[in-house]
Amino acid sequence: MWCDCWRCGSLVRLCDESLTVGRVESWAAGVEGLHARFAGRFGRSEPRERALDYLMGLLAPLEKKNGWTLAEQVGQLRPDGVQRLLNHSEWDQDAVRDDVRDFVVESIGSPDGVLIGDDTGFLKKGTRSAGVQRQYSGTAGRTENCQIGTFLAYASARGRALIDRELYVPRSWTDDRARCRAAGIGDEVPFATKTEHLKWMLQRAIDAAVPFAWVTADEAYGQVKDFRMWLEERKVAHVLATKLNDTVTTTDGWQVRVEDLVAALPAQGWKRISAGAGAHGQRIYHWARIAIRPDWADGFGHWVLARRSLTDPTKIAYYVCYGPTATRLKDLVTVAGARWQVEECFQIAKGECGLDHYQVRLFRAWYRHITLAMAALAYLTAIRATETTKGAAPATSTTSYLSASPRSAA
Repeated sequence: MWCDCWRCGSLVRLCDESLTVGRVESWAAGVEGLHARFAGRFGRSEPRERALDYLMGLLAPLEKKNGWTLAEQVGQLRPDGVQRLLNHSEWDQDAVRDDVRDFVVESIGSPDGVLIGDDTGFLKKGTRSAGVQRQYSGTAGRTENCQIGTFLAYASARGRALIDRELYVPRSWTDDRARCRAAGIGDEVPFATKTEHLKWMLQRAIDAAVPFAWVTADEAYGQVKDFRMWLEERKVAHVLATKLNDTVTTTDGWQVRVEDLVAALPAQGWKRISAGAGAHGQRIYHWARIAIRPDWADGFGHWVLARRSLTDPTKIAYYVCYGPTATRLKDLVTVAGARWQVEECFQIAKGECGLDHYQVRLFRAWYRHITLAMAALAYLTAIRATETTKGAAPATSTTSYLSASPRSAA
């Protein structure tokens, strides 16, 4: 028997086993439990109840999840209440963000977790939505009129979810404070790069004692040497993609390009290793690493990691790594392979939780919608982790053999 009520549709689609109506309905009831965790962030009952309706609507099997459709889903003729919730009601969206993060940690947290930084685009029309402009979007693969959100994902053997977010506000906006004010962007909001956003989000995770062992991100972040040094100063182990022309210091003090360092490797320096399961089976490549930097200290070391296609040896990806000296090649490969999980977060959050379905212009409204969509994703992640544990033997951890010391509260 299947449940077809609007509250349960997404939950059914996210699970792989046949389910009873009672179990699925209990899942839907559990959304109220998640909402109760942050209900105190709302000063009045009306926005508090509206937030629960909004969260339920984001989990409903609707083709589009905007103000009109969410209002209709809960029996409202107009989206006025939804718009008030996002634009004008008094509630603390950053505190709700922290509550969602804590829920994710309780649900799938592990000392060998991986924090993953990435950004995604939200296609928009017009010029009035906060931060919108023609800019490159990796989501579209080209320059489009869009907003860009920077995100931090948390991944472990039990699942993955988004735990933090920032809206990128380009210089074309911060140089025009009148335009910023019209979109609700306060004078105190500075221009910040996406890498600076990632620093803010990682610092919040560290301050909150989120348990993790590694950080990973693509080359847009990994090529920024200041960011790599920022992580090292905090002894945060990392595997960061970088460009082939990035320069590193060898163990004897020379500055070399990573592509030249890797090109000098002998054939036996490459090992055939899987970076984990993908949509089409194991993701197997040739991998190699080279120790760099003469200044290893405090039990931590540095490497360049390279990934080479099995079928086309000219296709090589490069990574700059920092971690405990006992770290193995396979450990670095596993962390590098974990980066795809943020893409899965974006795919599910957009497809199932309405992450990109919003129709808001104000700065604060963007954060509020995104935070509630992250809450919806966190709930689906928790449900999936629980059902996997009930229905099958514990999955083999993709990170259990990582040698980095976990970062958590002392």
